[in-house]
Amino acid sequence: MVLPALAFAVEPALAAETAGHGAGAGDGHHEPFYLSAEFFVAIAFVIFVIGMLYLKVHKMAAAALDGRAASIKSELDEAQRLREEAQHTLAEYQRKQRDALKEAEAILAEAHDEADRIETAAAQRTEAMLKRREQQALDMISAAEVEAIAQVRNAAVDVAVEATRKLLSDSVGGPKGDELIDAAIRELPGKLH
Repeated sequence: MVLPALAFAVEPALAAETAGHGAGAGDGHHEPFYLSAEFFVAIAFVIFVIGMLYLKVHKMAAAALDGRAASIKSELDEAQRLREEAQHTLAEYQRKQRDALKEAEAILAEAHDEADRIETAAAQRTEAMLKRREQQALDMISAAEVEAIAQVRNAAVDVAVEATRKLLSDSVGGPKGDELIDAAIRELPGKLH
């Protein structure tokens, strides 16, 4: 794009120089084209066009770079936000983990306490049961003693009755003796018991 503009500016200057050579060849006054005012105007125009193009390209490049910088800044801000969110989430999970550990320790301590209470209650129930059984055994022994004593007494009464009968029947004879024996036998159990 610069070359056609340069050619456009240089062409009139070249044309003016060739025209000057044809017309002023006889007078010997001829000036080179690069010293003419048109040449400098053309050079100034080319520099102006190049400057304008440079400014336009520079603004577009600056705008593109600014856009890219804004995009990168936005991505960095998003990454920072995500990092902070991840740290917050990590801290939250660590707090929950600490709370869960404390709760588990509390549950474990409560379970130990409950196990101790159950063990103490079981020991007390076992001791009470053993005492009841011991008392039952003592009661059974006492009942057996009473029954044995009663059986011994009954046996003693039976032996005494039989011995008395035999003794009386040997010492007292006849019907009067039988009557006395029967009366003594009837009175004897009442006296022994």
